[in-house]
Amino acid sequence: MNRKIVAGNWKMNTLLESAIRLAGDVDSLLAERNPGDVTVILIPPFPFIHNVADVIDRTKIKVGAQNCASEAEGAYTGEVSAAMIESTGAEYVIIGHSERRQYFGENDEILSKKLKLVLENDLIPIFCIGEKLEEREAGKQFEVVENQLKNTILSLNKDDVKKLVIAYEPVWAIGTGKTATPEQAQEIHAHIRKLLGNKFGTDIANQIPVLYGGSVKPGNAKELFAQPDIDGGLIGGASLKANDFVDIINSF
Repeated sequence: MNRKIVAGNWKMNTLLESAIRLAGDVDSLLAERNPGDVTVILIPPFPFIHNVADVIDRTKIKVGAQNCASEAEGAYTGEVSAAMIESTGAEYVIIGHSERRQYFGENDEILSKKLKLVLENDLIPIFCIGEKLEEREAGKQFEVVENQLKNTILSLNKDDVKKLVIAYEPVWAIGTGKTATPEQAQEIHAHIRKLLGNKFGTDIANQIPVLYGGSVKPGNAKELFAQPDIDGGLIGGASLKANDFVDIINSF
């Protein structure tokens, strides 16, 4: 898997027309400003995945989903299964975003079930971890990240773990305008890499992309991406502006 990745998580934003326009604008800008060896992923709301996939060059831009159900199928009104997502042409699925953990009570048991289903359907998980402000202020950020990995990612086998992407998103920096300093982000990314190495070996740990998320903008992306263990970004608000998003991609 390419270690350089920039993914745009649109969250609950855009309508059908604006989603198609945004995707088309990103596609056009990337045709003019080729990012080279960066994997670019657009992650729109569920209803627009197929429409977005239709208006982009799929050889240059991939599509993902923001979540999936923890069950394969059945009487779960309103849920969207991993198999359904795969059938739309999407290739990636965000799992464990802090907003899902906070607002929808997703815990390690639920996230492990989602991981299993995503992998079974040949989709690539983007697994999110990160500490809250009070945990950072208490100096517990390393412990929090390790606990979030322990019963999920670190319980996978070697073949499966090589298929995923990890996104470190300090909760206190998501949508707040605050960003971890490059040094703070690198420190956690190196810790994540060490935990992966202890479990799966250094070679596998070095293959797994670890992204940073949390108020990444064109003005700070270059410095963040220059850190040795930061392989790209999971971008929120800035991904809703085509020029800003492509500027971030070209920060490598």
